[in-house]
Amino acid sequence: MIALSLAEISQVVDGALHLAGACAPSDLVNGSVQTDSRLIEPGSIFVAKPGAVTDGHLFAPVAAAQGAAVLVVERLLDLPVTQIVVVDAVAALGALASTVVARVRAAGTLKIVAVTGSNGKTTTKNLLRSMLERVGPTVAPRGSFNNQVGAPMTMLEVTDDTRFLVIEMGASSEGAIANLVRLARPDVGIVLTIGLAHAGEFGDLDGTVRAKSEMVTDLLPTDVAVLNADDPRVAQMAAITPARVVRFGQYGQVDVRASDVHSGRTGTTFTLHLADGQSAPVVFPVLGEHHVMNALAAAAAAEVLGVSLRDIVAALQATTRAERWRMEVLGGKDDVTIINDAYNASPDSMSAALKTLAQIGIPGRRTIAVLGEMAELGELAGEEHDRIGLLAVRLNISQMIVVGQRARRMHISTINEGSWDGESAYVDTPDEAFELVRNSVNPGDTVLVKSSNSAGLRFLGDRLGDLFS
Repeated sequence: MIALSLAEISQVVDGALHLAGACAPSDLVNGSVQTDSRLIEPGSIFVAKPGAVTDGHLFAPVAAAQGAAVLVVERLLDLPVTQIVVVDAVAALGALASTVVARVRAAGTLKIVAVTGSNGKTTTKNLLRSMLERVGPTVAPRGSFNNQVGAPMTMLEVTDDTRFLVIEMGASSEGAIANLVRLARPDVGIVLTIGLAHAGEFGDLDGTVRAKSEMVTDLLPTDVAVLNADDPRVAQMAAITPARVVRFGQYGQVDVRASDVHSGRTGTTFTLHLADGQSAPVVFPVLGEHHVMNALAAAAAAEVLGVSLRDIVAALQATTRAERWRMEVLGGKDDVTIINDAYNASPDSMSAALKTLAQIGIPGRRTIAVLGEMAELGELAGEEHDRIGLLAVRLNISQMIVVGQRARRMHISTINEGSWDGESAYVDTPDEAFELVRNSVNPGDTVLVKSSNSAGLRFLGDRLGDLFS
C-alpha cells in the first residue's frame, strides 16, 4: 500500500484512532493490508472482518504478535497495538482501497480495467495481466479475488509506480458490482457473458442481467465499455452506458474479432483482428474454443489501453493454461489426456467443456466425462443438470461418470436415452470415481473432470493427472 499516516487512515475509514505506546497520528504506514492473520508481516494493517464462519477479531492477537502496525476493528480490543475502531470493517476496507487508488491515479498514469461476466472472468483477467505487464507495472487479483473484500484487497496492492490495475468483479447480489465500480472508478469495463451461473442468487436471468449491467451504467463518457457482441444480453448494454463502446466477437459487425478459428488437443489457432484494422495469426495454447472469446475481450481492452498488436499476440501465445483447475491439461502416459476443469461450473461452462471434450478426442478412442454438481442454480438446478446429461448423449461422449447426489439427474438423463451407444455410471464420492476411471481407462482416452468448486472434483482431477503422468 502507499504510505498514509495513522491519522489519514482513521479519517478515510471514518474510525476512532486509539494509539498504543509511542505511536503518533503522523506515523506513516505502508505495509500490506490483510484480512488473514497468517499473512501479517511487520508493518501490516490487519482488518478484523467478521465472517459467516468465524470472526476476524479472534485472530487479532496473532496479527498483533506478528507485528501489525494497526488493527482496523469493530470493537476496541485489549491488545497493546494501535487500533482504529469502525462501524463496518468491510466498508472501511473498501473506503481505504478507494482512497489509495484515487491518490495513485491523481499522481500518475494509473489506468483501471474491470472485468465481470457469468463465465471467463479469471481467464480474461489473467490474459489482460499478461498483456499489460509487457507495457508497465500491473496489479491484478490473486486467484478469484472478486467480491466486496477481494476486490479492495487487490486495489490496495497498487503503489505509486503502478501503471495498470485489473479488477475482477463478481456479484453475490444486485448492487454489489455497482458498489465496486464506485470504489474503483474503472476507465475500462468489460462484460463477458450473461448466463445461469449464480442464477439461484438472482432468481432468474433478468436479475443477472441487471447485476452485470452495473459494470457499464456508471461509466463516464470518457470511459470505454468492452462488450461481447455475440451475447445478445451483453450487446444490449450498449444502449444503457454513457461510455464509448468497443464490441468483440466472432460474428456480425464488431471492433475486435477472430476468424479462421480451429481447435485441437494442443489449443486453438485463429486470426486476431483489432479495431484499428491490424490483424495477426495467433497460436493460443489454452484448450477450448470458448476461451477465444476471453482472448478477444482481453485484446480489446488492451488495445484501448495502448498495448501493441505484437505484445497482445505474444501474451496470448505465452499462456499455456487459463488458470489452475480451469481446462488444465494433465496426464500423457499411454497417451491418456486428463482435462481438469473442476474449479467452477455453470450450464454454459459445462456445455463448453463437453463440446471441447468431444472435439479433441482421438478418433477411435474414448471420451470420458467425470461430472459433478453445478452449484448455485436454485430452482433451475434440476432441469439444467438434465440438459447437461442430454448434451453428453447428443455429443456421443463415450462414458459418463456422475459424482454426488446433487448431480445424479445428469446420470438419470443419460441412461433414459435408449439411442445412446455410450454408458453412464453413478458414484457417491470422488474416491469411487477415481477407482472407476483407473480401472476402465484405455490408452489414448481423453478424460474431462468438471464440476463446481464445492463438489471437490478438482482434487480428483489432480489425482488422475498424477496417475497418468
